[in-house]
This record gives sequence, structure tokens and C-alpha cells, in this order.
Amino acid sequence: MGFKRFLDSIEPHFAKGGKFERLYPAFEMVETFVYTPEKVTTVAPHARASIDLKRVLFYVVIATIPCILWSWFNTGYQANLAVQALGLDQPAGWRGSLLAALGIGFDPANPIACLLHGMLYFFPIYVVTVAVGGLCELAFAIVRRHEVNEGFFVTSMLYVLCLPATTPLWLVALGIVFGVVIGKEVFGGTGKNFLNPALTGRAFLYFAYPASMSGDAIWVPVDGYSAATALAVSAADGHQTLGAAIDLSWTEAFFGLMDGSIGETSAFCCLLGAAFLLYTRIANYRLVAGCLIGMIAMSSLLNLVGSDTNPMFAMPWYWHLVVGGYAFGLAFMVTEPVSAAMTNLGRWIYAGLIGVMCVLIRVVNPAFPEGMMLAILFGNIFAPLIDYFVVKAHIARRMKRYAA
Repeated sequence: MGFKRFLDSIEPHFAKGGKFERLYPAFEMVETFVYTPEKVTTVAPHARASIDLKRVLFYVVIATIPCILWSWFNTGYQANLAVQALGLDQPAGWRGSLLAALGIGFDPANPIACLLHGMLYFFPIYVVTVAVGGLCELAFAIVRRHEVNEGFFVTSMLYVLCLPATTPLWLVALGIVFGVVIGKEVFGGTGKNFLNPALTGRAFLYFAYPASMSGDAIWVPVDGYSAATALAVSAADGHQTLGAAIDLSWTEAFFGLMDGSIGETSAFCCLLGAAFLLYTRIANYRLVAGCLIGMIAMSSLLNLVGSDTNPMFAMPWYWHLVVGGYAFGLAFMVTEPVSAAMTNLGRWIYAGLIGVMCVLIRVVNPAFPEGMMLAILFGNIFAPLIDYFVVKAHIARRMKRYAA
């Protein structure tokens, strides 16, 4: 006890503001060594899990790889189709000049030409996102005196994949600053944000600069070419007209051969990512299942209700699954553990609410044909409240059982 009192008495000299502040790590090691028991448990019940934040985030990045690869191909494919439809030798801008100089061409039937053309749109957006968003993360890390968290790499990837390929680079920078600072850092950083940072930045751009984030002219990155998305066509004339209007079948929509945001078009690639996250237990199955149940139940109910004036009432659940950003949001946004509900029952309610809200926004609100982004942010806001009432219900039930 005497030696402990001695260490306690000299500790202020080593702590912050003391004479020997720089030697505090060494003092802490000595103190830990002195008071560490000689025998420690090593058997399995006391072993720590090998999973940590870095590995969790690395797995999420791996899960996005199918969407990234498909985004390169489909963005270039849609651009090359537009070049062919407009009868151009090459599209305007440095991308067209570079591909023409390399002799690659703009044949939509050439997968290499499509892949390289799409990469030239993806990488500038990603580089700007990482550079600007990384500077924001670095600034907060310096002020708070901690290392830069790996969570930004996931945020940057998801943010890029949910943007149109035509997004101006200055808007890309503005959106990621808003998402990182307002959506995450002001609440304390990774693990403390209640909103999804990538969707926060995307929503900011959608409402602040609607001309650059919505409409028929933003989805295919070729000047003078416009094309409506599957959701826009369905909202105007019904999903039954997709084959005639934009030559789109359900199978093509499922694999992602259509216009849309860079990485959201392929439900197949998104579901591959979701399957990987479920297999590695990074994603909770309750979140995925709850969102699917909510979407299927709400769309089926609206199918039964029907409408003579709104063709979206007739869209079945399997079309809701493959058009817009539903599959992407289901795989990578709904399953984010930080902004989702934490209790098991709360996860069912939270995810089901998102599925219901997505269909309601798409069908009932004609101003927003794409509803997944707003539905997820709506769910993020209510997640803490859902957990609160779930915990209160558990306590009340146990108190009744205890009283009995």
C-alpha cells in the first residue's frame, strides 16, 4: 500500500500539465506492470474476438467491389450507347479525346471500351471525395488529437457510388464536406453519428442543387443526351411501359443495364455485397429481413388498393427491389450499425419502417420518385427513439414479472 500511495502522489507530475508530461506513457507502463496480477486467464471464455473496427470497415469495402466494377462498365456502356445514338465520332471533353487518342473507341459492344470509359468518370469523383473529405477528417483529428479513423473510407466509397456520373466536381467536394462535418464530426466522429454521413451529403446536394441531382439529363454523361430513369418512367406511365419506353426488362433491371447513379443500378451486385456482409456477420439479418418485409407488405397493400390516376400503385414489390437505389440502400445503408437501431426488436421496427417509407414516398409523393434515401434518413432520426421505447417495454415487462 505504501508503494501505491507513492505512485499516486507522483502521478500528477507525469499527467497532462505536469513537469514530466512526456514521460507519462512510461509511468503508465510501470504502474500497469506493478498492479498486473501474476496469473491471468487465457481460456476461451475470456478471449477477445478477433474482429475490430478496422476489419469491419475493410469487409464493407470488400462488399462494395461488385458495385464498383459494375459502375465502371455500366457508366461507360450507357455513355457509349448515347454516343452511338447521337451519331458522334466521340463525346466532347478530355475523356473522349483521351479514348480516341488511345484508339479504344466508343463501341457499346466492346466491354473494354465501356469499362475504361466508365472508369474515367468514376475516378475523378472518387479522388476529389477522398482528398476533400480526408482533409476534413484530418482537421478534426488534429483538433481532437486522435488518429484519422478508417470509417471515412467506407463513407467516401458509398458517397461516390450514390452520385450521378455527371455531378460537377465542385459539387462532389461540397457534398462530402457537408456529409463528413454535419453528418458525422459535429456529433463526435465515427461511432457517434446518428445519421448516415454518405446519405447526408447526398441529400444535401439533392435539395440544395436539384438541377444537378435530378431530371432526365444527368444520368448519362454525354452532352445533349437525356434519358429517364426506370422510376421516372414508372411514375409517369406505369412500370408496364418500361419495355416500350426505354427497352428495359426486369432481368436487365436486376443486373443493372439501365440509367441511374454510378453504383446503384445493379440489384444483383448489391445483393452480392449484402450476402457477404451477412455471411461475415457484419450486417444484422434483422435489418435486411425487416426492410424487405416492410417493402413487400407496403407495396402489396398498395397493389390491392389500386388507383385510377397514379400508376405507381400497381408497381409490384419485385420491381421496387430492382429500380432506383432500394437494393443499394438495403445492402449498405440500412445495415450500417451506427445509425441503425441497437436492440433486436428495434432493428425489426427500424428496418420495417424504412421499407414502408420507401414505398410510400415513391408511390404517394409525386415529387420524389426515388424514396430510399429519404426513408433511410427518416429511419436514422427515429432509431434512438425506437430503441428507447423497446428498452422501456423490456423494463416494464420484467418489473411485472418481478412483482409477480
